[in-house]
Amino acid sequence: MADTFDFELVSPERRLASMSARAVQIPGADGDLTAMPDHAPTITTLRPGVLRVEGPDGAKAYVVTGGFAEITPGAASVLAERAMPLEEATAEVVDALIAEARQAAADAPEDTRAEADKLVADMEALRGVANA
Repeated sequence: MADTFDFELVSPERRLASMSARAVQIPGADGDLTAMPDHAPTITTLRPGVLRVEGPDGAKAYVVTGGFAEITPGAASVLAERAMPLEEATAEVVDALIAEARQAAADAPEDTRAEADKLVADMEALRGVANA
């Protein structure tokens, strides 16, 4: 079994990470999961949360607001709707994300309201883990 695998995190604005990793903790829509070398092939959607990467050079953490992850035995790629290093997730940034999610929930059609409300709750949970 290999000790590391390739990891990439990109958002529409920028590439945030391209490195070797030992493990990547991913906030999946169906629950958190940890990708490691030789992981079974998996594709999952993301929920808002903190993505943590453990590599040979230490640990890094990023806030993601959604997107998806593809995991293979030799790599994990995360394509995030929005992403930023955890240290950039200030109270103002998190409050803006929450306000945006609340507005989207208020504007959501009745048949998607529960999903929109879940997004608001996930965004509010970021207050407890981000630098807010």
